[in-house]
Amino acid sequence: MSQRDTLVHLFAGGCGGTVGAILTCPLEVVKTRLQSSSVTLYISEVQLSTVNGASVARVSPGPLHCLKLILEKEGPRSLFRGLGPNLVGVAPSRAIYFAAYSTAKEKLNGVFEPDSTQVHMVSAGMAGFTAITATNPIWLIKTRLQLDARNRGERRMSAFECVRRVYQSDGLRGFYRGMSASYAGISETVIHFVIYESIKRRLMESKASASMANMDEEDESVKDASDFVGLMLAAATSKTCATSIAYPHEVIRTRLREEGTKYRSFFQTLSMVIKEEGYRALYRGLTTHLVRQIPNTAIMMSTYELVVYLLNG
Repeated sequence: MSQRDTLVHLFAGGCGGTVGAILTCPLEVVKTRLQSSSVTLYISEVQLSTVNGASVARVSPGPLHCLKLILEKEGPRSLFRGLGPNLVGVAPSRAIYFAAYSTAKEKLNGVFEPDSTQVHMVSAGMAGFTAITATNPIWLIKTRLQLDARNRGERRMSAFECVRRVYQSDGLRGFYRGMSASYAGISETVIHFVIYESIKRRLMESKASASMANMDEEDESVKDASDFVGLMLAAATSKTCATSIAYPHEVIRTRLREEGTKYRSFFQTLSMVIKEEGYRALYRGLTTHLVRQIPNTAIMMSTYELVVYLLNG
């Protein structure tokens, strides 16, 4: 891969990630709040009539309930909490990821069968590891800001203040909290790209067969709107499957990144969440996450493919 090709994939990945992050930020804030251990603090206490008198129960919130309470207590601006670090991080993160993925795929095509499942799995794993290691501090700050619930009129914590607080409490190591869960989440990335590349290959083969059947002399490398719609559907399908399988790492990562958290490691957090809240807690926020991730991934992947096509065209 030439230096120009690497720069193309860096730029295309950054564009795709940025567009997706802006359009789906409110859903990510809701998802992060639902994943948090303090989510019940948003729920009003309900008085129940019992034999022994009145007792108090807490109700698990749904996505719409959480969204409503954020709007009522904190205002619409809170739905974009963490967007700054997200924009700062998403472009380099996606750029690093796609550049590492495309570079690894080209190298591995010379080792394994070209464009095989092994190539896609190893490439996705290497790209995920590289991007996570480079950008984890940014995502920790983003998560802390999204969990910073303040009523209307209260001064909100800034990104710089958040950085200072993390450093004062945990030092440099504090910026890498949750990285073990992110590494576990590489499995989601691997599953996503294996399915995506498989669907993408089938779409290309179907187009080639149709062109031959119609004796179409038009260059097969020319893409139209239907090709990018197909890529969006492929990305949405693959991400839905991958997220549904690997989602618990998202909840564990959020817990590890909470301020003043009692959670210390991946397996300790996994065990504690199951013991205290049950297995269902590992899937809290999944619906919101899917609603966010499906369009976000579709937008990101199609933008990436479009930018690569335009710059290489």
